[in-house]
Amino acid sequence: MNLAFVESPVQLLNVLEWVHTQGGDDPAATTVVVLPPVDPMSRGQLRRMAELARDEGITVRWQEARGESGAPLKALRALAGLVRRADHIVIGDPFSRYVQLLLTLVRADRLTVVDDGTATMEFVAQLARGERLTRWHRRGRTGPRELVLAPVTATARRRFTPTARHTVEVFTAMPVEAPPGITVTPNTFAWTRARFGPPSIGKGADLVGTSLVETGVVDPVPYQEAVASLARTHGATRYFAHRRESAEKLHALEAATGLEIVRPDLPLELIARRGPIGRTIVSFPSTVVHTLPLALAGTGVNVAVCDIAPEWLRATASPRAQGFLSGVTETARGVQRLTSTAHA
Repeated sequence: MNLAFVESPVQLLNVLEWVHTQGGDDPAATTVVVLPPVDPMSRGQLRRMAELARDEGITVRWQEARGESGAPLKALRALAGLVRRADHIVIGDPFSRYVQLLLTLVRADRLTVVDDGTATMEFVAQLARGERLTRWHRRGRTGPRELVLAPVTATARRRFTPTARHTVEVFTAMPVEAPPGITVTPNTFAWTRARFGPPSIGKGADLVGTSLVETGVVDPVPYQEAVASLARTHGATRYFAHRRESAEKLHALEAATGLEIVRPDLPLELIARRGPIGRTIVSFPSTVVHTLPLALAGTGVNVAVCDIAPEWLRATASPRAQGFLSGVTETARGVQRLTSTAHA
């Protein structure tokens, strides 16, 4: 049995892509456990993705592990038997403390990590350097919680290290160089292209939002100014909001730019493939500058990426932020580069 753990709509999409690449494997041999976050937009997208997964013959189990007091331990007890029986574990977020906790129960000798967006790039790089697993936008402070969970993180890290009896695969659309022994399988979005589209294409442009303000990386003022400038330059009329963008920020963007704010009910790769979509899609450094060219291959849609200028960063941003974001842009294939200075 393949057992997958996902916490976001994109992770579930990439599990579907991974199952599609398995060829002769029966989709019914895969069970997906959804560990939903608390924000309503993510939960809504996850429910829609769960419907698509069930349509493919995959078993989906919705397991609350956040919010209520005692929910994490209750979920752990409910999932323990399922985890121990699994032959192949598939996870979407190797940085998740809860997933790391579940990995301490794993007996399977096969482990696959599917994309959680650009975080996969940092995960593989940290594995290669032998570093502690830390999200790129965190400043790396070690608090009481991190100290308590250190043994769990160390055990999880061993699970991500292949041995003669234990295989590790990374299924990704990102440009990564994995450490020796880890198998990298390309995600070409074949399932997405087979199930959706081709889309109808308009003449104008669409903008793609980012949660860099919400994660404390980018200051909201230059972000809003950049969005307004990009909309004027490219004739954009719609702004596809990231699921983590705050309502207050989106209201301010709408008032300042006149853009129609769209809150997608599915990951953008599916929305764009389903259409209608603009002839140009403009994004800041994010996952979609790597995934949209694959999902929209052969459609004629142009994907453009606008760099994040150093002066847009907050003083509290991680020291790694600028280098990581530049790397996301520089390694994207088949996209148009836009300089941030033109939109300052």
